[in-house]
Amino acid sequence: MVNANKIVVAVKGVIVNEGKVLLVKRAEDEVGGGTWECAGGKIEFGEQLESALMREVLEETGLSVTVERILYATTFHTDPTRQVVMLTYLCSSNSKTVTLSKEHTDSRWCTKEEMKLLLTPKIMKEFENHNVFALEPLI
Repeated sequence: MVNANKIVVAVKGVIVNEGKVLLVKRAEDEVGGGTWECAGGKIEFGEQLESALMREVLEETGLSVTVERILYATTFHTDPTRQVVMLTYLCSSNSKTVTLSKEHTDSRWCTKEEMKLLLTPKIMKEFENHNVFALEPLI
């Protein structure tokens, strides 16, 4: 019998520029369509974690980022046979000019208060549990 279970490893970046964090809004036809999130995506076989994050951010936003450090790791199921392992990193960017891919329809550089209004309750809980809002570079 073939095991139908699948584990996906993804990386996300809390991208900071001048004390604000970049959030991107998922296109309606994407998984989680219409929700706000941090940029990032799945690692490809053979990729290093930080290289995958820099590639994904560049593809999704057009931004070159510096990966500063890992903030936290978590795991969750998107359905009964698909588990995601998510690694979230603190990143910085010297640019605020965003060029979105087809995966996203909008972007915003947000203060902590704006992030709290836009992010899903699940992401908010992760950020609060891992003290992301207490990071020094954020307003």
